[in-house]
Amino acid sequence: MVVQRVLESEVVRILDGCTNLNHAKQVHAHIYRNNLHQCSYVITKLLRVITTLRHVPLHSYPRLLFAQVHTPNPFLWTALIRAYALRGPLSQALRLFCSMRKRGITPVSFTFSALFSACGAASDATLGVQLHAQTLLVGGFASDLFVNNTMIDMYMKCGLLRCARRVFDEMTERDVVSWTGLIVAYARRGEMKAAQDLFDGLPVKDMVAWTAMVTGYAQNAMPKNAVEVFQRLLDEGVEIDEVTLVGVISACAQLGASKYAKWIRDIAESSGFGAGSNVLVGSALIDMYSKCGNVEEAYNVFKGMRERNVFSYSSMIVGFAIHGRAHAAIKLFYDMLETEVKPNHVTFVGVLTACSHAGLVNQGQQLFATMEKCYGVAPTAELYACMADLLGRAGYLEKVLRLVETMPMKPVGAVWGALLGASHIHGNPEVAEIASKRLFELEPDNIGNYLLLSNTYASAGRWDDVSRVRKLIREKNLKKNPGWSWVEAKNGMIHKFVAGDVKHPQINEIKKELNELLERLKGIGYQPNLSSVPYDINDKEKRLLLMAHSEKLALAFGLLSTDAGSAVKIMKNLRICEDCHIVMCGASKLTGRKIVVRDNTRFHHFLNGACSCRNFW
Repeated sequence: MVVQRVLESEVVRILDGCTNLNHAKQVHAHIYRNNLHQCSYVITKLLRVITTLRHVPLHSYPRLLFAQVHTPNPFLWTALIRAYALRGPLSQALRLFCSMRKRGITPVSFTFSALFSACGAASDATLGVQLHAQTLLVGGFASDLFVNNTMIDMYMKCGLLRCARRVFDEMTERDVVSWTGLIVAYARRGEMKAAQDLFDGLPVKDMVAWTAMVTGYAQNAMPKNAVEVFQRLLDEGVEIDEVTLVGVISACAQLGASKYAKWIRDIAESSGFGAGSNVLVGSALIDMYSKCGNVEEAYNVFKGMRERNVFSYSSMIVGFAIHGRAHAAIKLFYDMLETEVKPNHVTFVGVLTACSHAGLVNQGQQLFATMEKCYGVAPTAELYACMADLLGRAGYLEKVLRLVETMPMKPVGAVWGALLGASHIHGNPEVAEIASKRLFELEPDNIGNYLLLSNTYASAGRWDDVSRVRKLIREKNLKKNPGWSWVEAKNGMIHKFVAGDVKHPQINEIKKELNELLERLKGIGYQPNLSSVPYDINDKEKRLLLMAHSEKLALAFGLLSTDAGSAVKIMKNLRICEDCHIVMCGASKLTGRKIVVRDNTRFHHFLNGACSCRNFW
């Protein structure tokens, strides 16, 4: 017995080193010579080795090997079931499970975990529920941590979060995997309150759990919460990795404030994940600096990276594009083509966006026409949306309609949205009606589409149609997202303004500064652009509404609270209106200061009375 146990252990040790089929067959011969061919322990190990070799069909050698064992134990059954669960077909794994049960052989935890994993990968909730019932019928698995964790994962992948939570709530033992899996699932669903409650209840929080919360808040556009959780992580002395850093860097990018950019970059450097040595963090920093209005520093990070991948190049190209530096974006694209890095669809989103914002229609069309043939990038719905935006901004609305007709896939909302936006810019309510009709079907609760159609009618003086659309908004009980702007003061504190703001402690000083600025602008020819007000009211009321726009209040506060000669950076959640754009241009000329505005489509750099967008936005 002792000799046999030693021999079994030696065979298993040799099998651990098997890397090809010939080697496995030699060991199999050795097993026969030593009369171990009926030993389930040894054959299970051999079967696992063979089934990891992808070129060996499961129905041939592995199935014959299994069949030659007269009384296979649960682990041998499980080895073959697991192989079919991983490689398919799943139906065959299920047949083996049923055969195992008919023979009265009790499954082990690995049997169920393999099947649950396969159900999750196939999103087969019906089979998953049936297997869940089997764990209860067999008994003994209610307290099995491994089985319960894979069951939770299966329900989450099938979109049955409530079932996953119920399994979690009924578990007698949990580990960090149990908690973290659910936290991630809630975060992906945007249910950050539930995720936070679970996280707070987690007895011992490891780096993965902290990272899940930071990333969850960042991905759900809650950047301040992400930064706060990350600060708590630092205070607790928890180790961080590149994934944690990328999550909080994304949050800092959303905040767009320079003080956060410097803070997180210093942390990345001190943690050993600086841009020069870590391509993932470096790419995230490029994106962050671009979105914080500092495309020059983004390019410095890019140049300082020892390794660059497609994400680094794409982030930099997109950064140049949203800042209106189209030629720099296109040059970098061609520089990239001279390296071993191959462009992907995000790269083309960036370069087509650059062409769109600069009005480079011919160049954009040429790139779109050749990207699949020359670069292996198939056109996606997102890339068609870029082309619709490129043609639409340039006024080629009929070409956009023809493009939509020739798309190989069904047009998504972004394509029709680009056409609706272009119709508004070029004052074409007829085409706007075509686009909005499709958008109302695809995105029935997106109030932005209704408002843009209403504004297009208003620009054309079609007030009856404006009333009809606004009535539709009321009937659907849609609520408009309030417009807001925020600006970073000298001390790094962020000040947020809404239209008509009266709550800021310095509001009287801000209004005085704004009034004086507007009077000075009138002296050099400024006249309020009343068409920027989409309401059928008198001109005096329109002027009052324009004066109360959030970006104008942010501008006045920025001029008051920052040093003379320094740039004023304003972030806005909606598209900047034509009147505010005119005011920013004039203010940059009168004050001699650079004004940077990030709206929901791009950056505007105002200097000496001109904007980087060349009034093309």
